Amino acid sequence: MQRHVTSSPSPSCYSRFWSSATRSKPISPPPDSSVRDSLARQLGLFDLILIGVGASIGAGIFVVTGTVARDTGPGVTLSFIIAGASCVLNALCYAELASRLPAVVGGAYMYAYSAFNELTAFLVFTQLMLDYHIGAASIARSLAGYWVSVLELIPFLNDNIPSWAGHGDTFLHLFSINIFAPIILGLLTVVLCRGVGESSILNSIMTVTKVLIVIFVIIVGSFKVDDANWSPFAPNGAKSILTGATVVFFAYVGFDAVANSAEESKRPQRDLPLGIIGSLMICVGLYIAVCLVITGMVPYEHLGEEAPLANAFTSKGLKYVSVLISCGAIAGLTTTLLVGLYVQSRLYLGLGRDGLLPAIFAKVHPMRQTPVHSQVWVGLIASILAGFLNVHVLSHVLSVGSLTGYSVVSACVVTLRWKDNKISNSDSTKHISNRAEGIFCLIAIACCGCATGILFRFGASFVYLIIASVIAVSAGATLYLRQAYTDPPGFSCPGVPILPSISIFINIFLFAQLHYEAWVRFVVLNIVSLSVYAFYGQFHAKPVTVSPTMVLLVKFRFVTNDWAFSAITVSIPLYVTLFSLLLYALL
Repeated sequence: MQRHVTSSPSPSCYSRFWSSATRSKPISPPPDSSVRDSLARQLGLFDLILIGVGASIGAGIFVVTGTVARDTGPGVTLSFIIAGASCVLNALCYAELASRLPAVVGGAYMYAYSAFNELTAFLVFTQLMLDYHIGAASIARSLAGYWVSVLELIPFLNDNIPSWAGHGDTFLHLFSINIFAPIILGLLTVVLCRGVGESSILNSIMTVTKVLIVIFVIIVGSFKVDDANWSPFAPNGAKSILTGATVVFFAYVGFDAVANSAEESKRPQRDLPLGIIGSLMICVGLYIAVCLVITGMVPYEHLGEEAPLANAFTSKGLKYVSVLISCGAIAGLTTTLLVGLYVQSRLYLGLGRDGLLPAIFAKVHPMRQTPVHSQVWVGLIASILAGFLNVHVLSHVLSVGSLTGYSVVSACVVTLRWKDNKISNSDSTKHISNRAEGIFCLIAIACCGCATGILFRFGASFVYLIIASVIAVSAGATLYLRQAYTDPPGFSCPGVPILPSISIFINIFLFAQLHYEAWVRFVVLNIVSLSVYAFYGQFHAKPVTVSPTMVLLVKFRFVTNDWAFSAITVSIPLYVTLFSLLLYALL
């Protein structure tokens, strides 16, 4: 009698993908600095604050202030206060996670990996990275334009520098040749490859220079302020101030660079929270003071579009201050670009270590102790974008990654604080676990934030805005009343879960104000990222602890897991956008 031997079936492609996508990374102790491929710990608290200030104070203070003031009037000051308050909420969430994960590179990517899972972290990385690449290219081209303008002050170079050298020669709308921008990027990449000490010295010098120039400008300009120019304070009403806040919000983006410096900080658990919050508060103060001075010196309708700060002082006969402002703009853009390139390389380093990108990105130079391969790759991508593409067109799709990343970071603070973070046997008999219920509440808050933003954008009745806000408040109350929270070691974000919930609501509200091309970019990039993960990431990622899975949803008893919840959290603005547009069309 012949015996039939059956082998155990191999796991299907779906089950393999599911298992890989749901893995989460445990919170591990700081690595030994003597271990190979570790980064050198050379950054103190002052260095971290300067990194945060250097990443934020750039084109925003020299250009955005005047541009928004033309629409909001002196009320631009309130726009910066509202945006600053929103960023403070995000900064507090970043500060707690930086203290809780004090010695790992990756920032929002690593936080999502620990709180949620591998796939969510990879999606966050790709959204952030596109923002960083396009932002670096845009800043490089602006910096090249400033340098060309300075060179043209030399008589024999005036009007003799071709447009393709620095200002850009545009053709076919999308393409624009610029030679000087890639040269600047190449020089800064060399500085960053030499070591964090050298790049920190350059950043410190340039940041201190531009801050001193801004303070000098504020002091000199305060003597030229006319109180009559502040009346009316909000000529276009409160709505213009709120709309202005959505624009100037991105002038504060940069404090998260401090969190990406964790592995190179001397005392990360103490210095990272202080560096994040301290750098942001300095930026808030400088922005508010500049807004008051510039709108008090010149009537808001007379402010220039490209260089409003310099034009304001020129109109008062203070041309020497305008020259200082141009120098400050060059210093500001240089430090913003330098820190941006630095952050990008550390993100690539984190993914290279985890296996989600090729191992070459994880290599650290044995002498310089810098991720040279990641740094060169970042500089190369930025140089290609800056040298050949019209980044003004690409700027329409910016800020999606920042808002997405900030929202996920806020959600990470809540989920890592839950006492019953793991599903127990007693939970298995429930229709829905406490963790699943909590994530549903976070999703509801994100939904309401996006719906409110879209309804506000299209001028819907104030009643519907109140309804969406009430639902968000109910979800936040559920988080507060039905979840138990632990006290984390180190810095603790106050008001958990209410403060992170407000942060998520505001971030997604601002997401809804973005250009429609940004929404398309969000969807397309998520599809591309899923494809990359499916065909490469899941097969090369290093094995880690699998996150709790398989909970039952109420009523439908639909089998799902943490990946489904967190993936929805990342992608929710897309679905809520479509629903809100349909709702408003019916109204």
